[in-house]
Amino acid sequence: MSEEALIVIDVQNDFCPGGNLAVAEGDKIVPLINEMVGRFDHVILTQDWHPADHSSFASKHPGKQPFETVEMPYGTQTLWPDHCIQGSGGAAFHPALKWTKAELVVRKGFRAGIDSYSAFHENDRTTPTGLAGYLKERGIGKITLVGLATDFCVAYSALDAVKLGFDTTVRLDACRAIDLGGSLETMLGKMREAGVKLA
Repeated sequence: MSEEALIVIDVQNDFCPGGNLAVAEGDKIVPLINEMVGRFDHVILTQDWHPADHSSFASKHPGKQPFETVEMPYGTQTLWPDHCIQGSGGAAFHPALKWTKAELVVRKGFRAGIDSYSAFHENDRTTPTGLAGYLKERGIGKITLVGLATDFCVAYSALDAVKLGFDTTVRLDACRAIDLGGSLETMLGKMREAGVKLA
């Protein structure tokens, strides 16, 4: 058993072309991720899993449009189109993703009052998902992150992973970005500064 895991972030229908929060070319990374899944002993997936009344949805804030921001108790929150609603087709993994090898699926964003980008913490930066404990208990100290979107859920996961002591790599060719107002360049810079390996 190797002590390295592949963590596949949010490769779900709503983040792929035709979805409610489509990331450009989000589906193009699936063949590469599938090839990587075949090479890793440990594979973990995250799944955005929102209740229908989630507070990060623009539809829950009268007069607000998707991609505007509001202040929440935990800080500034980008508002999104309704997406990845629990049990919906949009929340399902991309049909071509070979995900059955995954030994763990971490669902995030299921608390109505708080959004969750990172695989490790909710957006309040303190509520854990339990993933760090799972990895440490399994003796996994090295992780490679792929998936959607580079500048949000992948980047937040990578920054948390480094803080938690994991040797962390992001495979940029197996990610795609939303890039809101320069967010991709900003988050690439933050990842480099934090010690994330960008491959």
